[in-house]
Amino acid sequence: MTHLQSFLLELGKGFAFIGRQYRITLGNRNHYVDLVFYHRILKCFVLIDLKREEANYQDVGQMNMYLGYFESEENTESDNPPIGIVLAKEKDELVIQYAMHNVSSQLFVQNGIAIVH
Repeated sequence: MTHLQSFLLELGKGFAFIGRQYRITLGNRNHYVDLVFYHRILKCFVLIDLKREEANYQDVGQMNMYLGYFESEENTESDNPPIGIVLAKEKDELVIQYAMHNVSSQLFVQNGIAIVH
């Protein structure tokens, strides 16, 4: 958590904590976003998914699903599209590259951190 706090502080000020293990229900199934923040300056939700192992294509798809949900169900008219961040121990560049192919959200990957914007 200390490293995560440092990471968020590097992103800048304006983060408001919304929830941990934030539950969203799609159909009859619950899904949980590890951390949810609202960035009051950017006027958008920031979703963070923590992975202890390597980031993979399922993680990209899962975050894209979370982003779609938040944009459709949680955003208000004045909100900007949500930002998703997948923090992982490591990643396979080629797997992440193909996982991002034709993803409607912008997806950025940097040194083991996959960021969906």
